[in-house]
Amino acid sequence: MPRHFEVVVIGGGPGGYPAAIRAAQLGKKVALVERDRLGGECLNYGCIPSKALIGTANLVQAIEAASERGIETGPVRVNIGQLQKWKASVVQRLTSGVAQLCRGNGVEVISGTASFTGPNGLHVAGGTSEDVTFDDAVIATGGRPSDLPSFRFDGKSVISTKEALELSEVPKNLAIIGGGVSGLEIGTLYAKLGSVVVVVEIMDQLLPGTDPDAVRVVERRLRRLGVEVHIKSQARGWREDRGQRVIDIVTPEGGIGRRADVILLAVGRRTNTDDLALDRAGVRLGPKGFIIVDPDLRTVNPHVFAVGDVIGPPFLAHKATKEGIIAAEAIAGHPVEVDYRAMPAAIFTDPEIATVGLQEADAAAKGRKVRIGKVPFAAIGRALTMGDYDGFVKLIADSDSKVLLGATIVGPDASDLI
Repeated sequence: MPRHFEVVVIGGGPGGYPAAIRAAQLGKKVALVERDRLGGECLNYGCIPSKALIGTANLVQAIEAASERGIETGPVRVNIGQLQKWKASVVQRLTSGVAQLCRGNGVEVISGTASFTGPNGLHVAGGTSEDVTFDDAVIATGGRPSDLPSFRFDGKSVISTKEALELSEVPKNLAIIGGGVSGLEIGTLYAKLGSVVVVVEIMDQLLPGTDPDAVRVVERRLRRLGVEVHIKSQARGWREDRGQRVIDIVTPEGGIGRRADVILLAVGRRTNTDDLALDRAGVRLGPKGFIIVDPDLRTVNPHVFAVGDVIGPPFLAHKATKEGIIAAEAIAGHPVEVDYRAMPAAIFTDPEIATVGLQEADAAAKGRKVRIGKVPFAAIGRALTMGDYDGFVKLIADSDSKVLLGATIVGPDASDLI
């Protein structure tokens, strides 16, 4: 006979495990189904590993620049093997913490891959396959990197962000297809560790959708790091030549080729919904492949909710966490719904970019009469004493109502300041 739970959460990432824990705190009998590792993509293969490596790359650069302040150091060398061990220990500590939180709150973790058998049932295939039934379910299966027909992931020549954060040595030449958040974060860290980096972006600016004023500050720093950037350009394919990969790039000035030891493809993400058999549960997808939900994150099936990457961008861990908590509270009958107006976001480039609310172009597009307040970091004594003063703080307000609409920060510690 199938086991019955009041709430079943599918996916143990930053949307799933907070949903499961919150539902258990509200008195529900809860199961959490995870097919890989607790913590999901973000904790194991994305956000946390990347920030560990980015922090190390920043430390290396700070040591190398210390001579400006009279601090004398020898050549900086990075033991990548030891760095990867340290990064893994950070991830292990956090995943163990998630498991402990689940146990402490009475959440039963089931290992395996879940698929719906009907509107209130699941089959979990794994070490010990079983069927479960539920009163309510939360889909939090997240997403994965997308590839392209001319650049299929093989884990060696063409890699995703996951493999890029697990390299056993710093590549001498690194080509990055996609100048979005993930591509630039990883490209910047390897440039600081000594890679010759080239970035190819098809749109007319790096970090598409981000304030162009902030992007220009990041572009200046990339040039100083020796990163070669091609916007309005397309990588058409790659080939082997004398033991190296060569990517063929079409730029506005014509075709060029660039050598690379590794090609990082960072062109977007797709949802992990293929194996769920959503049609059996009466759950529908929108035209872009994301699960359709209402303001309390309920799908077309009123007893199935969805949170995180599966319901669409922005693909942010803290967004998924908030949505997971809201879904759990909605299941418990609380009057809740999502509100993204004051949701912060950060990009860990150099310098960092952080935003909250509307950006300048968004506010203007909504017909707001915009008033801007802007202060450069170069005018702030604290930034000067830190020796890091590229960037600015920009506040966006409605000039008629005087309501603060949003903020954009580009500069040192922007992710903390937001």
